Amino acid sequence: MPRTRIDPRRAKLHRSYTVEEVARLFGVHRNTARAWMKAGLAAIDDAKPALVQGVTLRAFLEARRKAARRPCPPGTLYCFKCRDGRAPALGMVDFVTRETGAGDLRAFCEVCGTVMHRRAKEAALGAILPGMAVRIMGGEGRIAERPRPSLNCAEQRPQTP
Repeated sequence: MPRTRIDPRRAKLHRSYTVEEVARLFGVHRNTARAWMKAGLAAIDDAKPALVQGVTLRAFLEARRKAARRPCPPGTLYCFKCRDGRAPALGMVDFVTRETGAGDLRAFCEVCGTVMHRRAKEAALGAILPGMAVRIMGGEGRIAERPRPSLNCAEQRPQTP
């Protein structure tokens, strides 16, 4: 069963939860919720069933998520197959611009050969990939603005009398 990401914002701030309610809310087993309590999630008191404040629960889960983050060092992109930051193969990266000023970095992983992606702004390319050959490519515009419209475009349809 694939591991799901837990969203801390699901916990209501001004509500108290039992262990079973926490498990039901986040779709985890109640033993997982109890393990969170052993790992530092503070209960209101030691009575049974143990109650947890929503604000404490949310803060615990956000801190846990923040501690698990592993930002990529400069010169690397995150490879989902290797589950680590890897340098692009041959030091080559493509940057496809979008209409918002940001774009997509695309490169091949040097270890496994899969395609790596990262969203970035064009101004930050020097800090993200120092000393790398980045080829900047224009993204495709809107269909009406393209030099060759789509086959489904109204201008390309044959006119019926």
